[in-house]
Amino acid sequence: MINRENNPEFVNSFLDYSITILNKSPNSIKEYNYDLSMFLKYMKIHFKLTDEKDFNNIFVNDFDINTLRKITLEDIHSFVYFLAVNNRSKAATRARKISTIRIFFKYLTIKAKLLDVNPAQNLETPKQDKRMPKYLTLEDSQKLLGVTMQDDNRNKERDFAIITLFLNCGMRLSELVGINLKDIYFDDYKMTVIGKGNKERTIYLNKACINAIKQYLTVRPKEGIHFNSKDALFLSERRERISKRTVQYIVEKELRKAGLDTSKYSTHKLRHTAATLMYQYGSVDIRALQELLGHASISTTEIYTHVANEQVRDAVERNPLNQL
Repeated sequence: MINRENNPEFVNSFLDYSITILNKSPNSIKEYNYDLSMFLKYMKIHFKLTDEKDFNNIFVNDFDINTLRKITLEDIHSFVYFLAVNNRSKAATRARKISTIRIFFKYLTIKAKLLDVNPAQNLETPKQDKRMPKYLTLEDSQKLLGVTMQDDNRNKERDFAIITLFLNCGMRLSELVGINLKDIYFDDYKMTVIGKGNKERTIYLNKACINAIKQYLTVRPKEGIHFNSKDALFLSERRERISKRTVQYIVEKELRKAGLDTSKYSTHKLRHTAATLMYQYGSVDIRALQELLGHASISTTEIYTHVANEQVRDAVERNPLNQL
């Protein structure tokens, strides 16, 4: 929950615009709020408006519009430098904050007309290294499903359904916890989920997913469910919609039982696993994979073709004739 009292009015106005007009998700709004709070706190230090150096002790609700008008591209670059050097933020983190700042100043200039000049107009995004995604092999995936199915805890049907959906559908963590009962169409073998940018998309379910969900529904609590969670597919011990953190804990627990490295693998790595296995074994067209994963740009999906290329290279290296 965002505490709007901690924000200057122009930030709250931007957040309202992002929700109502840009249709941004609650997670995006939280990220915007966090990024802008950090940015304005830095600007207070940068413009010597405070002697406080601890960001936790700096308040920005008194940040006025005249100070905002003084900000230049060089000042924003100073903030990005601070992120890179002092905070040691990764390029992806800096890129997200830069994106927030760009959208924010565009709103202030064009929509709210609080600024005459947009200082972030020529702000560039740092170049990001494309890293090969970490993923489980087919054997490791089968092992993970096996230990989850054989688990002796009272939530094994729920946990098995969660792992099955991750490994078969490649959905995001936020998409999984947001699944409602009414979103599943058993006869059509599909479900709808809300992805990034609050966009709805269809995910097709195979028999393994349908069977796992149906098995879980036979033991899913029917009484005492919190009134806000009655439609949620996955429920916690408290009979509320399961949280992201609980799902992460479940995945970590089952990975450990399967003897897999929890420092390498996570819920998001299960998404990578599903995408990689579908591309390698399912002869899936890259465009179809893009739609299935909900990627806005095909360049994001293309990383899975690079995985396949690395395997081809590895196969050539392992050719026994290579030793002659």
